[in-house]
Amino acid sequence: MHPSYPLPCFLGANSPCGFVSQFEKAYDPEDGWRVYILKGGPGTGKSSLMKRLAGAAADLKKNCHLAYCSADPGSADAVILPDDKIMVADGTAPQAMVS
Repeated sequence: MHPSYPLPCFLGANSPCGFVSQFEKAYDPEDGWRVYILKGGPGTGKSSLMKRLAGAAADLKKNCHLAYCSADPGSADAVILPDDKIMVADGTAPQAMVS
């Protein structure tokens, strides 16, 4: 069975040993990958842009992974298009936790 896209994932998470990141394993800069880093303040549309990109890729039936933020699972951290060797990632610091 062909998976439906975008495939959801997490590239970072808190663990008993501290924060664990898998971003460096999501792409290979020596294999022709293009990585685009989005920077901007809260509410500027970084996550919305990545979700729209993932949706457009899914509409085209492209292999696509949508990485969510472990601190805010409703927010996107990255979109990975492995067949096209493209990654778009949020380059801002994690959101501050508000209690």
